[in-house]
Amino acid sequence: MAVRKRMRPEAVPATIRIKKNDMVRVIAGRDRGKTGRVLEVDRQRGRVLVEGVSMVKRHLRANPARQVKGGIAEKESAIHVSNVMVLTSGGVPTRVGMKIDTAGGKVRRSRVARKTGEALDRK
Repeated sequence: MAVRKRMRPEAVPATIRIKKNDMVRVIAGRDRGKTGRVLEVDRQRGRVLVEGVSMVKRHLRANPARQVKGGIAEKESAIHVSNVMVLTSGGVPTRVGMKIDTAGGKVRRSRVARKTGEALDRK
Protein backbone atom coordinates (compact mmCIF):
# COMPACT_ATOMS: atom_id res chain seq x y z
CA MET A 1 0.00 0.00 0.00
CA ALA A 2 1.43 3.39 -1.03
CA VAL A 3 1.89 6.02 1.64
CA ARG A 4 0.58 9.40 0.62
CA LYS A 5 2.77 12.27 1.61
CA ARG A 6 0.96 15.28 3.00
CA MET A 7 1.84 18.36 0.98
CA ARG A 8 2.56 21.64 2.70
CA PRO A 9 0.71 24.66 1.30
CA GLU A 10 2.84 27.15 -0.62
CA ALA A 11 4.29 29.92 1.50
CA VAL A 12 2.42 33.12 0.73
CA PRO A 13 4.70 36.19 0.72
CA ALA A 14 3.81 38.38 3.67
CA THR A 15 2.84 42.01 3.26
CA ILE A 16 5.89 43.65 4.76
CA ARG A 17 5.86 47.42 5.19
CA ILE A 18 9.52 47.57 6.16
CA LYS A 19 12.06 48.53 3.50
CA LYS A 20 15.81 48.36 3.11
CA ASN A 21 17.66 51.18 4.92
CA ASP A 22 14.80 51.77 7.41
CA MET A 23 15.86 52.32 11.02
CA VAL A 24 14.17 49.73 13.25
CA ARG A 25 14.09 48.77 16.92
CA VAL A 26 13.98 45.11 18.00
CA ILE A 27 10.96 44.58 20.27
CA ALA A 28 11.33 40.87 21.08
CA GLY A 29 14.02 38.25 21.43
CA ARG A 30 17.52 38.21 22.90
CA ASP A 31 18.42 41.54 21.23
CA ARG A 32 15.34 43.41 22.47
CA GLY A 33 15.93 47.17 22.65
CA LYS A 34 18.69 47.31 20.02
CA THR A 35 18.30 49.56 17.02
CA GLY A 36 19.81 49.19 13.59
CA ARG A 37 19.45 49.74 9.86
CA VAL A 38 17.69 47.13 7.71
CA LEU A 39 20.21 45.54 5.35
CA GLU A 40 17.91 43.10 3.57
CA VAL A 41 14.22 42.12 3.50
CA ASP A 42 13.18 38.54 2.64
CA ARG A 43 9.50 38.77 1.69
CA GLN A 44 9.16 35.05 0.96
CA ARG A 45 10.21 34.00 4.47
CA GLY A 46 9.01 37.14 6.29
CA ARG A 47 12.41 37.96 7.77
CA VAL A 48 14.70 40.99 7.91
CA LEU A 49 18.46 41.37 8.31
CA VAL A 50 19.28 44.19 10.74
CA GLU A 51 22.75 45.69 11.12
CA GLY A 52 24.41 44.60 14.39
CA VAL A 53 21.44 42.50 15.58
CA SER A 54 21.24 38.71 16.05
CA MET A 55 24.96 38.17 15.54
CA VAL A 56 26.10 34.58 14.95
CA LYS A 57 29.60 33.13 14.71
CA ARG A 58 30.75 31.23 11.64
CA HIS A 59 33.92 29.12 11.65
CA LEU A 60 35.76 29.63 8.38
CA ARG A 61 38.47 27.47 6.88
CA ALA A 62 41.29 29.38 5.22
CA ASN A 63 41.13 29.39 1.41
CA PRO A 64 44.18 31.08 -0.14
CA ALA A 65 42.74 30.75 -3.68
CA ARG A 66 39.85 33.08 -2.72
CA GLN A 67 41.88 35.25 -0.30
CA VAL A 68 39.74 34.03 2.62
CA LYS A 69 41.46 34.18 5.98
CA GLY A 70 40.44 31.42 8.36
CA GLY A 71 39.04 31.98 11.82
CA ILE A 72 35.79 32.86 13.50
CA ALA A 73 33.70 35.47 11.68
CA GLU A 74 30.66 37.20 13.15
CA LYS A 75 27.74 38.16 10.94
CA GLU A 76 24.07 39.06 11.25
CA SER A 77 21.33 36.48 10.95
CA ALA A 78 17.76 37.23 9.90
CA ILE A 79 15.00 37.84 12.45
CA HIS A 80 11.26 37.70 11.95
CA VAL A 81 9.63 40.89 10.75
CA SER A 82 7.12 40.82 13.64
CA ASN A 83 10.00 41.35 16.09
CA VAL A 84 10.94 44.80 14.77
CA MET A 85 9.25 48.21 14.68
CA VAL A 86 10.10 51.10 12.37
CA LEU A 87 11.55 54.21 14.01
CA THR A 88 10.44 57.71 13.06
CA SER A 89 12.99 60.48 12.55
CA GLY A 90 12.57 61.35 16.24
CA GLY A 91 13.41 57.78 17.28
CA VAL A 92 9.85 56.78 18.23
CA PRO A 93 8.96 53.12 17.46
CA THR A 94 5.71 52.97 15.50
CA ARG A 95 3.55 50.77 13.31
CA VAL A 96 3.39 51.62 9.62
CA GLY A 97 0.24 52.76 7.86
CA MET A 98 -0.46 53.59 4.24
CA LYS A 99 -1.69 56.95 2.95
CA ILE A 100 -3.22 57.13 -0.52
CA ASP A 101 -2.83 60.38 -2.46
CA THR A 102 -4.87 60.96 -5.61
CA ALA A 103 -3.21 64.14 -6.84
CA GLY A 104 -3.46 64.89 -10.55
CA GLY A 105 -5.35 61.70 -11.40
CA LYS A 106 -2.47 59.45 -10.28
CA VAL A 107 -2.79 57.24 -7.24
CA ARG A 108 0.31 57.24 -5.02
CA ARG A 109 0.76 55.21 -1.87
CA SER A 110 3.11 56.42 0.84
CA ARG A 111 4.07 54.97 4.19
CA VAL A 112 3.21 56.97 7.31
CA ALA A 113 3.91 56.47 11.02
CA ARG A 114 0.78 55.49 12.91
CA LYS A 115 1.83 57.27 16.12
CA THR A 116 2.99 60.62 14.74
CA GLY A 117 1.49 60.67 11.25
CA GLU A 118 4.84 61.66 9.73
CA ALA A 119 5.82 60.36 6.29
CA LEU A 120 8.35 57.51 6.40
CA ASP A 121 9.28 57.50 2.70
CA ARG A 122 12.30 59.75 2.41
CA LYS A 123 13.30 60.99 -1.00
